Amino acid sequence: YPLEWIPNPVRWQNYVDGWTKLPFTLFLRNTMLITVHNMIADVLSSALVAFSFARLRARGRNALFMLLLATMMVPNEVRLIPVYILFSRIGWVDTFLPLIVPSWFAYPFFVFLLRQFFMTIPYDLDDAARIDGCNTWTTFGRIILPLAKPALTAVAIFSFVGNWNDFLQPLIFLSDLNLYTLAIGLNMMRGQHFTQVHLLMAVSVIVVVPILLLFFAAQKYFIEGVTLTGIKG
Repeated sequence: YPLEWIPNPVRWQNYVDGWTKLPFTLFLRNTMLITVHNMIADVLSSALVAFSFARLRARGRNALFMLLLATMMVPNEVRLIPVYILFSRIGWVDTFLPLIVPSWFAYPFFVFLLRQFFMTIPYDLDDAARIDGCNTWTTFGRIILPLAKPALTAVAIFSFVGNWNDFLQPLIFLSDLNLYTLAIGLNMMRGQHFTQVHLLMAVSVIVVVPILLLFFAAQKYFIEGVTLTGIKG
């Protein structure tokens, strides 16, 4: 056989050289801080809003929900400039605040996903809880959330992957090297005239490992949550 068909041995040193070429340990810490915080905030805030749309009876509820869904049609690039001006005027640029505070105001797609799942839960459970003396908060925390574990897991995975891979927002709002994330660090390894592709690919493998581990650990609930959210609308 020609020599080029003989597989080369794995060069584990590429992973070490690539990871130490830039302060990727610092980037990893920043990324974990933003991702874990936003994952928790997205789940809690979106669950509260979805519970209101799915279980609480109020006039104009469906109209407000349609308005919420309409915001999903607005591209992020359209609101990027006004959002940047807002955060710049309040002094949040070059901090983590523009990346973590908005996650506490619910994400429309997550609200839609959770609302669809909440509506599959029988309303008789709410009435039974109310007869037993439970208020709205108790019903939400002790009945709805435990039953919605698959949907909450799906939202958590979507949020984790989205924030872990987010490149545009950290690039826009962060300029301090000590605040950079893994996505920006990977982009910094691309040179203008020359790129050490072997090191870039090695670090890319390391960066994608947490996503794979999270999915394989929670794939049962993830698939169940995504499947059941379309049963009842």
